[in-house]
Amino acid sequence: MARVSQEHLDARRRQILDGAALCFARNGFHATSMQDVLKEVGLSAGAVYRYFRGKDELITAIVSEVLADIGEIFESAARQSPPPPPDVLVVRVLAEVLDLRPGMREGARSSFPRLMIQVWTETLRDEELSALIGDVYAKVRGSWMAIVEGYQEAGVMRADIPADHVARTMIAMVQGFAAQYALFDEVPIEALRDGLRALMSMGRPAEG
Repeated sequence: MARVSQEHLDARRRQILDGAALCFARNGFHATSMQDVLKEVGLSAGAVYRYFRGKDELITAIVSEVLADIGEIFESAARQSPPPPPDVLVVRVLAEVLDLRPGMREGARSSFPRLMIQVWTETLRDEELSALIGDVYAKVRGSWMAIVEGYQEAGVMRADIPADHVARTMIAMVQGFAAQYALFDEVPIEALRDGLRALMSMGRPAEG
């Protein structure tokens, strides 16, 4: 019998994770059955259980992966030097979040923000996952505090506001807009960019 390559095993695992994530994004973790997952990925029960022993293991794998991927996007943005202004930085991060998991698109629309909401909900009931999201958020907040401190040192942002407060607000903008994208139909990413620019312009005369 020919050996199955690691590349094939990895691709099959990715297929299962993406298919399960789509099911979970549509219907939530606990309203989705393993039969729903099997139908979505088009595989037998034996093929799926070779990689995951059950739905709980699938949920843990997906939640861990989502949190790690989002954390990396935020931290990667923080490594840019010099950091772009907030209206560019926040919108760029959101665009990368929406581009995650090409296999999770239904038509032109990303289902990833819907999955994010399911992940947040799951961390409220699972202590281990709650600790994981806490660790990811702490790392991201620390990275974005460094960005804010850079703004303040360059004199482009008020220095009397704690960097932690500003970092939390910038992160919340991405989280909140992702939630809007998941909940409502027409939420163009340009709206976030333009809204941030308008807020940043307060106190300055309107451009002609």
